[in-house]
Amino acid sequence: MIEYDELPVLVDPVMVCAFEGWNDAGDSASGTIAHLIDAWDAQLLTELDSEEYYDYQVNRPMIAIDDAGVRQLTWPGTKLYVARLPLSPRDVILVQGVEPNMKWQQFTREILGLAAELDVQLVVTLGALLSDSPHTRPVPVTGSSTDLSLCDQMGIEASHYEGPTGIVGVIQEACTRFGIPAVSLWAAVPHYVAAPPCPKATLALVGRIEDILDVPVPLGDLPEEARAWEAGVDELAAEDDEIEEYVKQLEEARDTADLPEASGEAIAREFERYLRRRGTND
Repeated sequence: MIEYDELPVLVDPVMVCAFEGWNDAGDSASGTIAHLIDAWDAQLLTELDSEEYYDYQVNRPMIAIDDAGVRQLTWPGTKLYVARLPLSPRDVILVQGVEPNMKWQQFTREILGLAAELDVQLVVTLGALLSDSPHTRPVPVTGSSTDLSLCDQMGIEASHYEGPTGIVGVIQEACTRFGIPAVSLWAAVPHYVAAPPCPKATLALVGRIEDILDVPVPLGDLPEEARAWEAGVDELAAEDDEIEEYVKQLEEARDTADLPEASGEAIAREFERYLRRRGTND
């Protein structure tokens, strides 16, 4: 169970969650949370008891040696961090974890129970899936919600998905039952370069977080890493005629589908992000 001595008083908080595993193609969603924790200097709030939720033969603990030569053992688990943003009127709770192996309903009640204690106003879950998107184009990020008012407010689609789901889907459904506004963001990672990491998809998710929170996120080395990733995939594709031709076909299909959007909302969204980031550098 979650244990804490005293909860902080937060301002209009938003909870952003991502989990390694089935929901996390290319480690893109978990990479987004890791980036936000670092960029916002988020402080650890609490963590869940890992023995309640993880099968250590499936998600094994990891041993590493730190800079001082000391061996460190890290158990799979889920941690919650608090970020207080100087340029935003609201605080952010970041949930970083591994998709649990058992007791999903209890796991979800713990996460959302703490969200209720902290008076969370919005839950944002992040995911990434493999798709037929070309690596040479912007990574698509799809937003959805079961809350129709949120759909209208944020310009996203109502969720109509049916089929198997991961822990982010379970959390989304629980938010609906508990009356907590929730949005799900999914990045589409090119299936032919599925090996993690995928910094370009992480960069796309960070951009959508900026849109939702209306606050700039320090990008650090992420844009450079995304460019290096794309250049590396370009080189690999150039060495295989079949892959190179396949990428061209995906580009043509994507460009045709994106023509209407390219002249409208997408450009406006990018311009708004530019203005936010410029404001932080002036």
